[in-house]
Amino acid sequence: MSKFNLNRRTLIKSGAAFGAGLAMPTIFTSSAFAYTNEPKGGTVTLGFNVPQTGPYADEGMDELRAQELAVQHLNGEGDGGMMNTFSSKALKGNGILGKKVQFVTGDTQTKSDAARASAKSMIEKDGAVMINGGSSSGVAVAVQGLCQEAGVIFMAGLTHSNDTTGKDKKANGFRHFFNAYMSAAALAPVLKAAYGDDRRAYHLTADYTWGWTQQESIAAATEAVGWETVNNVLTPLASTDFSSYIAPVLNSGADVLVLNHYGGNMVNSLTNAVQFGLRDKMVNGKQFEIVVPLYSELMAAGAGENVRGVIGSMNWNWQLQDEGSKAFVKSFGEKYGRPPSNSAHTCYVQTLLYADACERAGTFNPCGVVEALEGFEFDGMGNGPTLYRADDHQCFKDVLVMKGKENPTNEYDTLEIVEVTPRAQVEYAPDHPMFAGGDLGQCNSGA
Repeated sequence: MSKFNLNRRTLIKSGAAFGAGLAMPTIFTSSAFAYTNEPKGGTVTLGFNVPQTGPYADEGMDELRAQELAVQHLNGEGDGGMMNTFSSKALKGNGILGKKVQFVTGDTQTKSDAARASAKSMIEKDGAVMINGGSSSGVAVAVQGLCQEAGVIFMAGLTHSNDTTGKDKKANGFRHFFNAYMSAAALAPVLKAAYGDDRRAYHLTADYTWGWTQQESIAAATEAVGWETVNNVLTPLASTDFSSYIAPVLNSGADVLVLNHYGGNMVNSLTNAVQFGLRDKMVNGKQFEIVVPLYSELMAAGAGENVRGVIGSMNWNWQLQDEGSKAFVKSFGEKYGRPPSNSAHTCYVQTLLYADACERAGTFNPCGVVEALEGFEFDGMGNGPTLYRADDHQCFKDVLVMKGKENPTNEYDTLEIVEVTPRAQVEYAPDHPMFAGGDLGQCNSGA
């Protein structure tokens, strides 16, 4: 049997057996260093795996818009967007390594099994050499693990759980989006200044990896500035009516409700909370407040006037005035007639970062891409000078604290930037307890 005529019992480079039930993708062997789905013709295929249905579908469709725009820019179509402001000048608008970029898509449905299945299909049937996207940390962790097994790169989309680059980190995976710890580090001082240090908080938390680490992070940060956590109640991701969860808050003695919810969940839970009159109440001699730790423009638009005055955090916002952000907003707006969301920004940037790493490495081999991205410092992509830390493949950059606008002028003008929190304030050591466990391991090329 040829050295590279592999079957499912063969061990991959990282030392783990290939995932049960996962058929082997094509391994090309003409080069000295074979790897999964090595492009042999004049094109290279990227896989865009986003929620096109389910509670995070709005985020997913905006991610897909941005991914399509990135492909156009990589292929030399349009105005180039952030390629013009990116500090790295490796991208030339002639595809990636001279190959025209094409893409295939999948629907994660915001379900880990569905996301793995769609990513698996794109790798095995379509020859995708990289998977990008997602709007759920549960999905991100699942797909990141699959990509590690399959020997392709995973460029995460919207994933905010500490676990993605904590206990579930993988050498083949990279995250540009910030995480729950960073949100909490940025928010706590602002919340203290706005609402005081003597507050009692009641948490409603989405019952999966993101919600758990989000709640842990914001509770720890607010308790450190004097707040008390009264209760934390887990809510199913599939919930659409949160009335039964809101009612107990009224008799809890809490004067702040923290909604560790995202997407449609946040829109519905915030709407229910306002319907119950929470924001009109005085409790413990204080005006009752609501906090949404993780914001997006699409969520704010969906919640409408209910977000007015509500504080939260974001990875990026279209109102930033750096040259990279302005270039992206211009390109996206001209193509789609609307400003991009922060999830769109993340997937656009991740696509360019992958392409740039291939150019700088001179190969699509995942191990070459990993080496090019680890410790990579860059600018011109929004959020200021940015680092991809080698220890855990987490991106470090400035974080935004946002507040719902009191007098929005249109459906996209729902949030305002309260503070741009400097990168130094949200950085942490690789061995921080909230990120303990797991092993980055070695890159897997599939050979």
